[in-house]
Amino acid sequence: MIIIGITGTLGAGKGVAVSYLEKKGFQHFSARSFILEEVRRRGLPEVRDSNVTVANDLRKNHSPSYILESLYNMAAKSGQNSVLESVRTPGEVDFLKKQESFYLLSVDADQKERYRRVVKRNTSFDNVTFEEFQLHDSREMEATDPNKQNIAECMRLADFSLVNDGTIEEFHAKLEVMLKEINGRKNLL
Repeated sequence: MIIIGITGTLGAGKGVAVSYLEKKGFQHFSARSFILEEVRRRGLPEVRDSNVTVANDLRKNHSPSYILESLYNMAAKSGQNSVLESVRTPGEVDFLKKQESFYLLSVDADQKERYRRVVKRNTSFDNVTFEEFQLHDSREMEATDPNKQNIAECMRLADFSLVNDGTIEEFHAKLEVMLKEINGRKNLL
């Protein structure tokens, strides 16, 4: 069994990577969905700020790795190759890196291109101006509080770093190279 965690900047293509891995037989476990269940339970609006606040609260009340630890445990219980989307804190990375057959993928792209992608995605999380997008991007990149998002550090700790700056087909080819390298290491795919 292989478990791949995905970290990266907003709109970089984490969802595209997940879709590709699902086509390769990976089961998907989403941090956003996990957090959104709690947002709904608390009766909060389903927007990025609610997700960030609830995620930070869950980490503060349980542990900095709580969200991804919960997803990892579900994936491990399934016994299938799995993808965990989205790794957001160094505490989550620390926990995950201690697990057997785990790999962390980082995805990035140019900020203006990422903004174009989120606007096109058109979800309740993505209905923002470019200035708001930049603020969210900046807020989630670095934090000294272990319960808050620090995507820059997670990206630095990744086993694989891909820049999604071309076509979907080009990005898929990069993902395929990554899978072949993992397979070469583990011979499990």
